[in-house]
Amino acid sequence: MSAQCENLPPQVVMRLAKEVRKLANEPPEGIKFLASEEENLGEVHAEIEGPVGTPYSGYFFELKLVLSGDFPNSPPRGFFLSKIYHPNVNPTSGDICVNTLKKDWSSTTTISHVLSVIRCLLIVPFPESSLNDEAGKLFMDSYEEYARRAKLMASVHARQSSSVTNPTSGDGKGEAPLSKSGSETTTTTASTTTITATTPTTTTTASKKKKSAGDDKKKAKKKNLNRL
Repeated sequence: MSAQCENLPPQVVMRLAKEVRKLANEPPEGIKFLASEEENLGEVHAEIEGPVGTPYSGYFFELKLVLSGDFPNSPPRGFFLSKIYHPNVNPTSGDICVNTLKKDWSSTTTISHVLSVIRCLLIVPFPESSLNDEAGKLFMDSYEEYARRAKLMASVHARQSSSVTNPTSGDGKGEAPLSKSGSETTTTTASTTTITATTPTTTTTASKKKKSAGDDKKKAKKKNLNRL
């Protein structure tokens, strides 16, 4: 745990743990929790999927919320870790400017809500309070050019697929893990195919044998009747 959060009251630590757990298990639309190798309640990492209808659509952006030492009395700070062309994101530091993390902050505001607001910011920027003046001016003067630049930067710095593995869906097709699990997935798929292909053959062979045995019995019965 980071030094700035070591002295947080137990009830605040419990709240944070509960919020992070809920974020992981019940994430808001277009948002996924990114687990860290080190248990650190001082930072919350997440992935945001670019909303449809925006130049960020089809791309995935990583960001983090850095909690203050007196959280939740003071808001966390938000940073995009993936470079993004946006009026309200500092092009150098990735710092995010949004009212929810400033004047509209409340001690009851949840981490999930903050992340949802940041995703909404990708849909409706606020160029009047921009941290990227060029992007803010371009957004107002020529949205087409703004969208072109935003999409270009996304294609270079953002991911085109989620870094979080999806659970297996109802149709039995899950998203393959990105690293070492790839070979395991291939093996599982191959095994499934073999089972699928073998099972009907076995069933068909058994049926043929059963039918053949039945025919032999009928022939024997008919022969016995002829003898009578």
